[in-house]
Amino acid sequence: MDVRYIARDFVALCKAGKFDEAGEKYWADTVVSVEPTGEADAVHGRATVRAKGEQWSAAHDVHGMEVSGPYVNGNQFVVGFAIDVTAKADGQRISMDEVGLYTLKDGKIVEERFFYG
Repeated sequence: MDVRYIARDFVALCKAGKFDEAGEKYWADTVVSVEPTGEADAVHGRATVRAKGEQWSAAHDVHGMEVSGPYVNGNQFVVGFAIDVTAKADGQRISMDEVGLYTLKDGKIVEERFFYG
């Protein structure tokens, strides 16, 4: 499957608020998700990456989100996320500026790596 097609479809699902569906459709079984805190905090495997997303969603109230992209280069694409959230733990409302770099192999996302603004 073409990288541009996958990237556009992934972003369209995200823009529609279907983040879980986008992941389930395109994550490889062996997907790795890396946050800016480093490789030590990387999570491995579809179930673990899904659980990470569920924990984040449970810990935040999302007031709005803008998704931009995709920007494609070879077997990778970048997606921008601007997120307005309130952390449930402390009630602090914050604006997050984040970019996700997605690497594909055989039509599936094998790595997602996030960068915060």
